[in-house]
Amino acid sequence: MAKHHRGKGGYKKLVISLGVTAGMIAAGLVWMDGVTPMVVATRIGKPLLRLICFISLGLVAGQVIESTGWTRYLAKVAGPLFRFAGLGDRCSAAFTTAFVSGVASNSMLYGFYTDGNISRRQLFMANFLNQFPAYFLHLPTTFFIVIPLVGKAGLVYFGLTFSALILRSVFLVALGHVMLDGEKVGEIHVEGKEPTAKGWQAVKDGIRKRFPKRVATIATWVIPIYVAVFFVHRLGFFDFMNEALAHLAVSKIMPVESLSVVVLGFTAEFTSGFAAAGALLDAGVLTVKQTALALIIGNIIAFPIRAVRHQLPRYAGIFSPVMGTQILLIGQFLRIFSLMVTGVLFYFLVP
Repeated sequence: MAKHHRGKGGYKKLVISLGVTAGMIAAGLVWMDGVTPMVVATRIGKPLLRLICFISLGLVAGQVIESTGWTRYLAKVAGPLFRFAGLGDRCSAAFTTAFVSGVASNSMLYGFYTDGNISRRQLFMANFLNQFPAYFLHLPTTFFIVIPLVGKAGLVYFGLTFSALILRSVFLVALGHVMLDGEKVGEIHVEGKEPTAKGWQAVKDGIRKRFPKRVATIATWVIPIYVAVFFVHRLGFFDFMNEALAHLAVSKIMPVESLSVVVLGFTAEFTSGFAAAGALLDAGVLTVKQTALALIIGNIIAFPIRAVRHQLPRYAGIFSPVMGTQILLIGQFLRIFSLMVTGVLFYFLVP
């Protein structure tokens, strides 16, 4: 009976969430210029539906991987490294999954946490280490966009971002080895047979029991947060923050010519920054070194704010609003710090 009431409570929260969302949309339609029913449908409804679908597919994938026993096979890939870091086989399995789907990986981690198989600290650390597979997951797309636009400077840029990735990954593994030594590691016994019909029945049972509640919980937070972030963006807050930070950083560190690279590019749209950098490089305004540094600065300034704008609803939905925000902000801090270290070293050590 208690579970029944808790289930009802979860759906009641979803109804309240949808009511709050409807209120925000109604206010936007009435008081904000340029917000029309068509804009709401195309800029909120369509991408939000796509986001919920991808998260739902990630939940199903995580449930399949866990229930069929494939977790133990995935855990073998990075098992020794993750055991050294005090994270264990379950976090290793989520890490391997992140090379294919970040949503499925995070869903697995949160499932392990709620089931008591990993600790909160292990959840955070494993998520931060998932930046490594996420880098390679998006690398093919970004590489073939950046290199044609900025050439050699793009190779230097990728070298710097990869060095920063290695730096923070090594730091996290060492930190985990020190902090998580002796903590439960959620190990999985790797002996066993291939997934059986019984395993697939467990998948069906798990999806039937957990999926509706998890999707309802995710939708409760994803929908209003996504809509709120959309309206905050329409009000110009993110553009204001990007431009304000860009002016501060560029005037202190980079030639004033790089301002257009940082502000125009990374504030407006991902590829625009590299296009502007390529134009300045080809015109002889910037050297290869200056261009690479400008791209790193633009990355540092704009990407964390873009991450909050695009990833906050997803993180809040998969985890919880408080935990998801903490994970996102700490992860971005680690990312910024590692980029700053590699950028400073490059500036002083490379002529």
